Amino acid sequence: MPAKVLSPALTALAACVALSACAEFPELDQRISPQLAAAPVPDLIPLAPLIAQAGADGAAGAATAETTARSLSGRVAALNARAARLRGPVLPPATRARLLRGVR
Repeated sequence: MPAKVLSPALTALAACVALSACAEFPELDQRISPQLAAAPVPDLIPLAPLIAQAGADGAAGAATAETTARSLSGRVAALNARAARLRGPVLPPATRARLLRGVR
């Protein structure tokens, strides 16, 4: 039984694949402007100076990380305080008691 159900699906898949093969491929070579085609190839630079510069900037990066950590810890404290305020009861006790009496 599954073979009969699968056969139309395979036929449809084969038809889709065959039809997609008939599609015209876009000409991508004409997309590059003459100025870009005539542009010189960029020079490759060694990685060692870049790695050394990143290591030299490490001290500045650590200071930035420390400032960011202080800023985030202040924000975390503010969000925790807000969450604590929101944990309280939504209804005042008198209103809650009145509503509960009405339900019973």
